[in-house]
Amino acid sequence: MKLCDAEKGGDYVVENIDLPFEMQRRLEALGMTDKTPVTVLNRKGKGILIIKLRGTRFALGCNITKNIEVEPCERQ
Repeated sequence: MKLCDAEKGGDYVVENIDLPFEMQRRLEALGMTDKTPVTVLNRKGKGILIIKLRGTRFALGCNITKNIEVEPCERQ
């Protein structure tokens, strides 16, 4: 599923990022790599999400979230 379809309060694992090279490298530098757990903290409209990634909150727009594949995971 796409990250833009994720539910508020859900825990997910990043499976694939399909973005332009520079944007993908920037997200990787911030810690979003394959198999990284993310938590959706809030939804702001269509596909705009506030997520928790490695202890830090990030706001991602719909053009980014629709290109990130995630799978649901169990809360640890």
